[in-house]
Amino acid sequence: NKRVYPASVMANAVENYKRDYIDQKRALGELNHPAEPVVNPERAAIMTESLKEARAKDAIYYEGKAKVLSTPMGKIVENLLSDGVKIGVSSRGLGSLMPTNGINVVGEDFTLTTAADVVFDPSAQSSFVEGVYEQAEWIYESGMWKQIDLEFQRERLKRAKLKEHNQVKLEVFESFLKTL
Repeated sequence: NKRVYPASVMANAVENYKRDYIDQKRALGELNHPAEPVVNPERAAIMTESLKEARAKDAIYYEGKAKVLSTPMGKIVENLLSDGVKIGVSSRGLGSLMPTNGINVVGEDFTLTTAADVVFDPSAQSSFVEGVYEQAEWIYESGMWKQIDLEFQRERLKRAKLKEHNQVKLEVFESFLKTL
């Protein structure tokens, strides 16, 4: 995004965000970046649970863990992930920019308004989500290991049984109609 975030600016913004939002269980993220800088709880899709500094070679970045919420937007995210859609995350914040040699340096007043919104085109390739299901097990199927979400499979089985049950009721009803 042609911006440079000085390490001290990011460290300060992240610590403030952890204290004011993550620790207070208020660290919501939306599905897509909205036009406004503030988070709208009605559009919440995820909640960031942790955020920590990480390093690779000479770069500093932040890794986090987020929970998909049971909200309408969260259900959309859940279904996209379950259908194999590759999604990303992107932070959102406010602060001043200082143009320097064709790039913008983010100022000391930078504040995170959300650690992560769910997006489909994140500004960094490393911002694509690597989902981990906490209620998952592994099965060996068709020559490869696959992770399965146990709760999702239970719900799928319930729906299948309900569908079978409804089919039997329909057949009984149709049989009754033929006797009239």
